[in-house]
Amino acid sequence: MSTLLKIEFNVPETEADAAGVFIAARAPHGWEETPRGDQRHFTLYLEDHPLGMEMVREFEARFPAGEVAHSEQESENWAMAWKDFFIPVNCGETFTIVPPWLQDQCADGHTCITIEPKMAFGTGHHPTTSLCLQVIADLMKKGRIKAGGAFLDLGTGSGILAIGLCKLGLTGLAVDIDPQAVVCARENVAANGVADAVTLTVGTVDSLDESVQFDTVVANILSGPLIEIAHLLAPRVREGGNLILSGILADRQADAVAGAYVRQGLDEPERRIDGEWAALIWENVGA
Repeated sequence: MSTLLKIEFNVPETEADAAGVFIAARAPHGWEETPRGDQRHFTLYLEDHPLGMEMVREFEARFPAGEVAHSEQESENWAMAWKDFFIPVNCGETFTIVPPWLQDQCADGHTCITIEPKMAFGTGHHPTTSLCLQVIADLMKKGRIKAGGAFLDLGTGSGILAIGLCKLGLTGLAVDIDPQAVVCARENVAANGVADAVTLTVGTVDSLDESVQFDTVVANILSGPLIEIAHLLAPRVREGGNLILSGILADRQADAVAGAYVRQGLDEPERRIDGEWAALIWENVGA
């Protein structure tokens, strides 16, 4: 049986945002985050032990006021641990995210997305994922997103946003730099019965054909990469289409990300806030 490296971080609450950004940049899958008095506690699991130990050393150097512990744990135990805190999540009035063992708990009238919690980011519990699904649903109700349209999900993680778009009648492409995430996304796509509606691939936006455009582009990644690829991502949105960006801290990063896309000729975006996180929305682009 394979083992995982369990890593636990404690940081002062004043450094929690920075720690979350640090972890997300090095572990693009899910993690658990809980307040503990005046501290924030992070728990995550890595299969790559050398990578995990490197992350521990980086954390100690970056957050000298924090505490870090690590231990090996059987993969089977990690999977069972998810069941202790994974509950159905309602994302607005349209989507409910459930694990396979709670499929009967989908909210009445909601579209159910089944996600197997594994080593990929995107279970619906993080505000950035929930924000994106709420925005997608709202744009559908407004007629901005339409069945039959084409989408790009950049940084697909567990495939959750691609699945939501497919269940609304769109088809598209889901891309991630992490091969492990793509494997996980492929399983989730199949479990939701939308495998024929989405193509999954390992790569980045610059690996796509420059001539290809989409009706809806969504990228729930990190502010740094979103700024760096603005000149590549903005042109992917077809005239009259939609661009949804998240993974962005509202107070510290939203202005910089918005500015990068405004410099590409887009208007100022709508901002949707959930706690410390923001989603930036451009609808009817270029029309």
